[in-house]
Amino acid sequence: MTDHDDTTAVRPLTLAWVSRHLEAGERVVTAEALRGGITAEMRRLTIRTLDGDTRDLVLRTFVGVEQAEEWLDREAGALTLLPGTGVPAPELVAADPTAAQCEYPSLLMTHLAGRTVLDDDGLAARVSLLARQLVAIHELEPAERPREYVTLTTADTVVIPWGADAAGWAAAIDVIRGPVPGYEGRFLHRDFQPGNVLFDGPPSGPAGVRIAGVVDWAGASWGPTDLDVAHCCANLALLHGPEWGPRFAKAYEEAGGVLAADASVRLYWMVRDALAASEEVGLLARTWREGGRGDLTARLVEERLDAYVVALMDTLA
Repeated sequence: MTDHDDTTAVRPLTLAWVSRHLEAGERVVTAEALRGGITAEMRRLTIRTLDGDTRDLVLRTFVGVEQAEEWLDREAGALTLLPGTGVPAPELVAADPTAAQCEYPSLLMTHLAGRTVLDDDGLAARVSLLARQLVAIHELEPAERPREYVTLTTADTVVIPWGADAAGWAAAIDVIRGPVPGYEGRFLHRDFQPGNVLFDGPPSGPAGVRIAGVVDWAGASWGPTDLDVAHCCANLALLHGPEWGPRFAKAYEEAGGVLAADASVRLYWMVRDALAASEEVGLLARTWREGGRGDLTARLVEERLDAYVVALMDTLA
């Protein structure tokens, strides 16, 4: 690697803050923007060590995000909890949730090997791995319970796609107008989906594929397992087709995960997260296209969301 100063993408105060958390004699030599983040700027920092070798860290920065302090507090707490649990996650190096030392709220963590895989090839094998990983996350018993989950979607904020099944969407919106069901809380990732999971091994086929890491713990919280499962179901349905939502829920139970016994409660959470996706279809589609899925136009994702919501509501028939 060429030793040159390519750290200008890191703001001066933030760079100084990062440098204070390095080992003696280390320095940042390059910074590379990482794609895939929706709410935060992500950079991989290459660190030159005293012996001339290199190592990588990841810098996460929230710019103009109202909930930045809360999210970084949640992420720092989760990354402190996870070492030794068997859940592959980055290790916390430092956090500045209030931007006391950086230009913007920031978090520094170790870099994990692996890559996100959004392709259709090999999906069945990856779904099984995703399900087992989420079960392991839900089995964690933190010494200190994280804050309660947050969901911002309401019946009044849902964005119905153009040409959608009006009756099906009206029925779905009515579902979330009702009271929030009771639940037995568990530790949640809260944004567990293919874009936040790193895989090692060949991108297609089951042989040798494994999960190398789970990232983006800014939503870590306490709540119903159904909500975490519903979120991954919705993402898989939009990425790969509506049928993959229910298939993930089934894989989760086959892996030992426990969902609500009442079918109407399951439906509530599945519908709530599907409707939440309606508010950010364009953003999701753009992020996935940047990740290599050039076929995923906003219109195609809208059509898949419509089909998924209608399919969910058909379970009541």
